[in-house]
Amino acid sequence: MSSPVVNSQVTREIDDSRQLEQLAAQWARIRGRLQQEVGDVVYRTWLKNMTLAGLDGDEVTVALPSPFLRDYVRGQYGDRLDALWRTENPAVRRVELVSARAGGIEPAMGMIAGGEPDLSTDAPAHIPLASTAPATPMPSQSMAAAPSERGGDLAGALDPRFEFDTFVVGKPNEFAHACARRVAEEPSNPKFNPLFLYGDVGLGKTHLMHAIGHELTRRRGGEAQVAYMSAEKFMYRFITAIRSNSTMDFKEQLRSVDVLMIDDLQFLIGKDNTQEEFFHTFNALIESGRQIVVSADKSPSDLSGIENRLRTRLNCGMVADLHATTFELRLSILEAKAAQSGVEVPPKVLEYLAHKIATNVRELEGCLNRLTAHASMFNRPITLDGTQDVLKDILKAHDRRVTIEEIQKRVAEQWGIRLTDMTSARRSRNVARPRQVAMYLAKMFTDRSLPEIGRMFGNRDHTTVIHGIKQVTLIMETDPDFRERVELMQGLLKR
Repeated sequence: MSSPVVNSQVTREIDDSRQLEQLAAQWARIRGRLQQEVGDVVYRTWLKNMTLAGLDGDEVTVALPSPFLRDYVRGQYGDRLDALWRTENPAVRRVELVSARAGGIEPAMGMIAGGEPDLSTDAPAHIPLASTAPATPMPSQSMAAAPSERGGDLAGALDPRFEFDTFVVGKPNEFAHACARRVAEEPSNPKFNPLFLYGDVGLGKTHLMHAIGHELTRRRGGEAQVAYMSAEKFMYRFITAIRSNSTMDFKEQLRSVDVLMIDDLQFLIGKDNTQEEFFHTFNALIESGRQIVVSADKSPSDLSGIENRLRTRLNCGMVADLHATTFELRLSILEAKAAQSGVEVPPKVLEYLAHKIATNVRELEGCLNRLTAHASMFNRPITLDGTQDVLKDILKAHDRRVTIEEIQKRVAEQWGIRLTDMTSARRSRNVARPRQVAMYLAKMFTDRSLPEIGRMFGNRDHTTVIHGIKQVTLIMETDPDFRERVELMQGLLKR
């Protein structure tokens, strides 16, 4: 006769087994939906090697093979993973993305590996429940071009989506785009070496870097050795080389490439030893006539914590900034992405998104991807009401609470005029110009119609508002100081 202790243990094992099977089934369906949404190429490149590391209370842990992939998937698909898990399992409130390389990942239930999801069934039988099989090499572990003796395995794969043809050009990014084109056509030109791209998150720096790599590789028949990596990965590789006593191999591999591209250089702030290694690598590549492309969130002069000698080197080539997007540029990006998706998106919906999501192009594209995926899965047309429902979590975070009164007050303070001048009949330039700026910002940050905006500025006609907005847009294109001043106001209002 079995003892109560044995029976209890067997019961727990059965319960654990059932829980594991349920999680495996849920994970299979989530992966299948992701593959349908993003397509086979993107799925295989970025998401295939995700593994379900376990469930702890209301938190699911998903592991990726490297910190690079973890950060990329977290930024691009983290919100979508959260939503899919909540749909499959309402008890799940949070999805934590971790790097398996960080160590210490030993889930009590084992690790549910990925594999190719079977999109024809919800059954989890095809999913292995052990993690003993060797992992498939990931993009962050291979060269952008075919691996060879030169360059080794130091660079991440170039994203097939990020080509020059898919980059939407507008006034805020046309200079950076032109510089990137020049580097791709004529690498190692002293005027453009190094090329330093800077701007806020989601404005296209990474897209341009990948586009340079694709174009160079194509122009050289696949022979160009293009090394692309984040500054974090550069540091990780350098530390690994020190620990394994292989720093000379690291130096030789990295300094043998034709093009070195380092993304998010600001990550090296405060990391003196890594900065020093990058400085010497930088010099070696420049002296041998190799191209360097670097990106950061600020210009070299504004990167506090970067050594002066490195800052000087970064400033010696071409420095190009990507400005905050305009409504017209965001709308153009959405139109291009909608055309690629093959799903009909009404112009009113695109205009609505371009107005609402004004700070981050990646998030803007993510909203469109979610919208088109939802329409495809449920075979429903996209409408403005449906858009507000599907994207209510994101739209809530971007809900504009800025009032016209606040805009008028801030602009009056910035330009040194009286608040009453915003509604007065005065037409002198020192009053009319800031009044036009306030109209421009009112259109950008509020949902008020043109006639409503006009009424808030002393009962002016809507044509006066249109003229004011056009004037501000035109001056911003030709006067850098004026543009910087307006962008400063935009930043203040976003806080």
